Amino acid sequence: MNILILGSGGREHSLAWAVLQNPKCDRLIVAPGNAGIAQIADCAALDIENGGAVVGFAEENAIDFVIVGPEAPLAAGVGDRLREAGILVFGPSAEAAKLEASKSFTKEICDAANAPTAAYARFTEAEPAKAYIREQGAPIVVKADGLAAGKGVIVAMDEKTALDAIDDMFGGAFGGAGAEVVIEEFMDGEEASLFVLCDGEDILSVGTAQDHKRVGEGDTGPNTGGMGAYSPAPVLSEEVEARAMEEIVRPTIAEMKRRGTPFQGVLYAGLMIKDGRPRLVEYNVRFGDPECQVLMMRLGAQAMDLMHAAAEGRLGEMRVNWADDHAITVVMAANGYPGAYKKGTAIKGLEGLPEDSRNMVFHAGTKSVDGQVVASGGRVLNVTARGNTLKEARDRAYEMVEAVGWPDGFYRRDIGWRALEG
Repeated sequence: MNILILGSGGREHSLAWAVLQNPKCDRLIVAPGNAGIAQIADCAALDIENGGAVVGFAEENAIDFVIVGPEAPLAAGVGDRLREAGILVFGPSAEAAKLEASKSFTKEICDAANAPTAAYARFTEAEPAKAYIREQGAPIVVKADGLAAGKGVIVAMDEKTALDAIDDMFGGAFGGAGAEVVIEEFMDGEEASLFVLCDGEDILSVGTAQDHKRVGEGDTGPNTGGMGAYSPAPVLSEEVEARAMEEIVRPTIAEMKRRGTPFQGVLYAGLMIKDGRPRLVEYNVRFGDPECQVLMMRLGAQAMDLMHAAAEGRLGEMRVNWADDHAITVVMAANGYPGAYKKGTAIKGLEGLPEDSRNMVFHAGTKSVDGQVVASGGRVLNVTARGNTLKEARDRAYEMVEAVGWPDGFYRRDIGWRALEG
């Protein structure tokens, strides 16, 4: 098969890496890709949010299967345009992608499906939202309704932070994403992610993970897109996972089908778990980043078969073959991230690092300039390793991190601490 992956981050590098291990893949193109992806696949300049351009490119290049990495093309209806053109695609329709693109839509679905989640209210004006915050008190969670590249969620531990978040959101800090705001009850517990493939009818769990959102060690400082992740997540035991599938995911998929907008792709359920009881924090309609990197490291070549089956409506006949192993990824980010940071700094030492089924450096924000790899984003590298134990995987990952020559970057030294200390 000729396969096209849309996206340019560490998630897409890991998807490309897994797909290339599958003998069914004859040719792989990633658009737009990055410096690391360019070492293993063809990269193409393409506006991935323009459905017509993606369809035209797929037809010109005899693409059999398109895998959509990020959320923005899905929300823009690229999946719909590909389906209309008769091109097989892994990823939901724009209507189904509202499970991520609209927080209020997700709450509406949870209400209809009776799925356990935080109590909430939604607002289109600042003053009623502020009055609600003063009435509820803190801690409280304030969310921009639309897509905000993973940054539109403020967990406010005091009232002032929550009120300031309302001013920011209605003041345009998150663009159109903040035109409507959802305010939620603060849920305590331990957060973890469950990844479920869906074909519109059947569902299949493809793994659990935990990521570290905060920039500083000990999970302190501002939220980021993710500073590291590991799989499996110990808190998501078989019992908790089964409960989440039955009480949250399955009713959601049934409700989407009932509405005539079946969900096909990967549903990422962010869960808050307390006393063995999972509640939904949020849905994403694509693999998490950096969780995808640890899942792909563990799944390998079968990932492509599973995604292909989901796209073709054959998920009911599939099973996941899990090794009893662990994977961890450490994000190397540009100094200053998630605030202002410098681009274009050189990264050395990558060519000496192992690249195999147990060790990989996935590029997230890189490009090639005059033959050398330079940083082009905030999160730049995902140093990923697999081991028989989480400790073994962690030790191997940090050994690789220390071999990277990049004085303009930083990383957390405690990825996996909850699982390792627990």
